[in-house]
Amino acid sequence: MSDCTHDCSTCGEACADRKPESFLEAPNALSDIKKVIAVVSGKGGVGKSLVTSLLAVSMQREGKKVGIMDADITGPSIPKIFGVHEKATGNEAGIYPVRSKMDIDIMSVNLLLENETDPVVWRGPVIAGTVKQFWTEVVWSDKDYLFIDMPPGTGDVPLTVFQSIPVNGIVIVTSPQELVSMIVEKAVKMANMMNIPVLGIVENMSYFECPNCHEKHSIYGESNIEEIAKKYDITNIAKLPVNPKLAAACDKGMIELFDGNWLDDFSKKL
Repeated sequence: MSDCTHDCSTCGEACADRKPESFLEAPNALSDIKKVIAVVSGKGGVGKSLVTSLLAVSMQREGKKVGIMDADITGPSIPKIFGVHEKATGNEAGIYPVRSKMDIDIMSVNLLLENETDPVVWRGPVIAGTVKQFWTEVVWSDKDYLFIDMPPGTGDVPLTVFQSIPVNGIVIVTSPQELVSMIVEKAVKMANMMNIPVLGIVENMSYFECPNCHEKHSIYGESNIEEIAKKYDITNIAKLPVNPKLAAACDKGMIELFDGNWLDDFSKKL
């Protein structure tokens, strides 16, 4: 149009030059975040929070400044995994995350509730709005990496995160069962729809290694993660074993002391 101002927000015309509306939200003014990585899964119970925690600790051990946003509002587990129980504070500048023993900043709805065991009985829009506030109102300060522990599935919260936060890439968490492999493909396809790159796949509970003979047993079935990764041209793959010590570290809030190199190469490729 001859009188076009190129300001699509004030125009109702459906012209060919119309720019798509962006829903990206600006972070808190005191936040400077270099990279945002979302950890996703198509279903619950595959160890998404564990993988988020291990990746964050691995990056922190490399000297990076790391934060974790617990976007699983109705099932928050990040504070317990890190042994964080104090409440988040705030002032006119925003909400301040709680720092773990090893200097990883954490924000979770559990850090805002009066009691950690209080259920969050909220409808979808309220939950999605809370996740958005974790980006716009939390003072993350200077961070090399912000990991987002996502709820399972492809519903309100993942859509809100992908539309509102400038996610640089996602890590998909899965397990060896055939059903889960189908769910992985759903997550990959959603990422493609949102134009967000898949940075890698982590297969949790991939095998059990006998502590005596060190033979590996595929107790949940043989993995086919390589086939899925090849299908979608994903080269960064890691496999986590069934390890009672990892489970104990999570239960005791001592994940920052874990001993294992399963994600070292994976983290370096990130």
